[in-house]
Amino acid sequence: MKIGILRTGHSPENMIETMGNYDVMFERLLEGNDFEFQTFSVVDGEFPAGPQDADGWLITGSKHGAYEDHDWIPPLETLIRDINATGKPMIGVCFGHQIIAQALGGKVAKFDGGWSVGRTEYTLNGKPVALNAWHQDQVVKLPETARVVGSSDFCANAMLTYGDNIWTVQPHPEFSPEFLGGLIRTRGIGVVPEEQLEAASRTLDLPLNSSDIAAHMAQFFKSKARA
Repeated sequence: MKIGILRTGHSPENMIETMGNYDVMFERLLEGNDFEFQTFSVVDGEFPAGPQDADGWLITGSKHGAYEDHDWIPPLETLIRDINATGKPMIGVCFGHQIIAQALGGKVAKFDGGWSVGRTEYTLNGKPVALNAWHQDQVVKLPETARVVGSSDFCANAMLTYGDNIWTVQPHPEFSPEFLGGLIRTRGIGVVPEEQLEAASRTLDLPLNSSDIAAHMAQFFKSKARA
């Protein structure tokens, strides 16, 4: 099965060599499932010809806001709607979660409550899961077709489904503790409140459910591809 990764941002330059860019992190997260991957760096204007270029699609995180004025965002929204129309499976993570909601009629905004950074506990389908988060933006208005399947006290719309072919998640199952620590040191200082960065640093050694979410994502792709 071929997974097209739509890369909407880049990890910090001084971390790419040792930890990989965002697409590499997802390949690592989903390894062992006999997936073939192809990256389209849409943030740099590199787009697929259309939904037919892959069997399933994954949209990465980004430092950009879905509501920002970038040339690549309108064609990405069109591609999202085109993929949805085919019924092919699509997963969005963080920015991917947000841009899918926006493309399908929802609203994304900077959350009045501030940032969510570090290990965060959510409820997914009634069960607790812990994942690394790094965001201020949130989906604040749901598209009509969206259904909430995961949330936290801080982020009500943390995990969404649309019909049976789209699943999206606000936190980052692909972010290792090492990568999150790097973000704290590179992108966090002067942007995220210092006390939040310190609190996130103290949780870097605590267990996460990233492997459980990876298994869910892989099964989602495989089951929808067979449907």
